[in-house]
Amino acid sequence: MSLTVVTGSASGIGAATRAALLEEGKDVIGVDLAGADITADLSTREGRRGAVEAVLQRCGGTLDGLVLCAGLGPHVDDAERIVAVNYFGTIAMLDGLFPALRKGDHPAAVVVSSVSSTHITWDDNPLAAVVESGDEAGVGPALEVGGEYKGQFAYAGSKNALTVAVRRRVAEWGAAGVRLNTVAPGSVETPLLSQGMADPRYGQAIRDFVAPIPRHAKPEEVATLISYLLSPKAGFVHGSQLVIDGGVDALLRPTRF
Repeated sequence: MSLTVVTGSASGIGAATRAALLEEGKDVIGVDLAGADITADLSTREGRRGAVEAVLQRCGGTLDGLVLCAGLGPHVDDAERIVAVNYFGTIAMLDGLFPALRKGDHPAAVVVSSVSSTHITWDDNPLAAVVESGDEAGVGPALEVGGEYKGQFAYAGSKNALTVAVRRRVAEWGAAGVRLNTVAPGSVETPLLSQGMADPRYGQAIRDFVAPIPRHAKPEEVATLISYLLSPKAGFVHGSQLVIDGGVDALLRPTRF
């Protein structure tokens, strides 16, 4: 039976993905701060190391799928923690579980990025040098450019860096027979979105962020796309970022794709 790990499995897109995979008859190992098979804090090196070790113990060193949903939004006051979870935590899980995926049956991994990753270029990303060097201590100084809105810089910058990191792994992962892609949601009806809309700094901007399809996505819609990318039906999809945002990216960047 197919075995998949889902981080951020207790709520939002992660919970919807876990439910979708279970409905397909797959075994799922959930990872989250609470309410999951494995409890772990991916904002710390110790938490990441413990999560990888716990997954490897449970799966016996072999995985068929990996979905990395765990993440924090721009409203979180500790902007450094946003980067710690969204980028460093995700990359630690991605690379730490790569050997297990190489042993899997038609293995694939999906990383949840964001349409915000397209709103900043790598050349203009204030986190680029920090993530290139792996120096988490440099995150705070790098984010000072954002002032009181450094949470947004942390969010967009970490998601941009995450997408770049995935694309840079396509040769190694492809040669190993493991497909790797990202999905880039826009506004999705999750607790993270609700918290952002309640934030006095970002709430109005989120409310004004209306897609050409004038509603928020449902977590189940994103989960359906993730499920497809994990399946053999997407057997030649590798290194791609699939935007699922109701048309926002096309609206804002019609000539850039």
